[in-house]
Amino acid sequence: MNTFDVNFYKGKKVLVTGHTGFKGSWLCRILLDLGAEVTGYALEPPTEPDIFSLLKLESQMHSVVGDIRDLEKLKAVFAEAQPEIVLHLAAQPIVRESYKNPVYTYETNVMGTVNVLEAVRQCGSVKSFLNVTTDKVYRNNEWEWGYRETDELDGYDPYSNSKSCSELVTHSYEKAFLKELGIAVSTARAGNVIGGGDFAADRIIPDCVRAVSDGKKIAVRNPHSTRPYQHVLEPLGAYLMIAARQYEDGSKAGAYNVGPGDDDCITTGQLADFFCEAWGDGVSWENLYQGGPHEANFLKLDCSRIHSIFGWKPHWKVKEAIAHTVEWYQAWLNGADMEAYTDIQIKEYFGI
Repeated sequence: MNTFDVNFYKGKKVLVTGHTGFKGSWLCRILLDLGAEVTGYALEPPTEPDIFSLLKLESQMHSVVGDIRDLEKLKAVFAEAQPEIVLHLAAQPIVRESYKNPVYTYETNVMGTVNVLEAVRQCGSVKSFLNVTTDKVYRNNEWEWGYRETDELDGYDPYSNSKSCSELVTHSYEKAFLKELGIAVSTARAGNVIGGGDFAADRIIPDCVRAVSDGKKIAVRNPHSTRPYQHVLEPLGAYLMIAARQYEDGSKAGAYNVGPGDDDCITTGQLADFFCEAWGDGVSWENLYQGGPHEANFLKLDCSRIHSIFGWKPHWKVKEAIAHTVEWYQAWLNGADMEAYTDIQIKEYFGI
């Protein structure tokens, strides 16, 4: 059941940063299906292959290749597009990469957010802004209960910390500038997402797909780490809901955790088990823990706020989410039309 009117986006001007990435490409496809006029601003697709190209998005939207560290270019795109709604997804999103390139990570995730907010402030057309961050913004005490939106923001590694900073920047811009301009501002902290079309390095599902398509055993780096896994359509549906509802009622703006129920917070090893079961063909995995930089061992979210304010809750349990993910990759490996196949999953999820 949707918690916003899917007809809301018909004819709306929406700008998405990071539109060439995994989540950004799915989001643009949904917006196009809902009848929105979509502008995207991002670097070239970050992987090869990439879902942005598989979904043939460039020909169906106004796609601008640009760096969010380039404020003047960003402002020019905003001035041309005159968006009513801005969904900010552009980021350097990989924990291990942030240890290798901390300065670039902070430049992109902190100053990039400043630039997007400045473009929102100066544009004059924006009514609703959503900054997508991460469940890793919280100071991680390895608690067995979920983090709430009021808990301390203090990410450990450069990626997580840069997203904590991005939250603080957003709060400051809202209080100092955007509230008096009548712009509704929210941040959304999502758990780990899975779904077809993720080809990134150092992520469990893409690693599984690469291994099985090469006929190799799946190597799992941190099999005992607990994470709130959810299908990519879950947070994207929540982002669209928040942006739409705060557009209509500014009192709905705020910080929101977006994650699965407690019983869908599983270990990476369990995720690999479910993947192997869904894939079939006797595929299996092995524990290849090799140390490496610090990553949180236990992390989950308390999502009672988004549930109580909007009535939002996940559609798909984690096994269902993994099954849909496996089906997408198997369709891709079998040469299916992935634009049409992705639309089938979107329409099933949203009931459109």
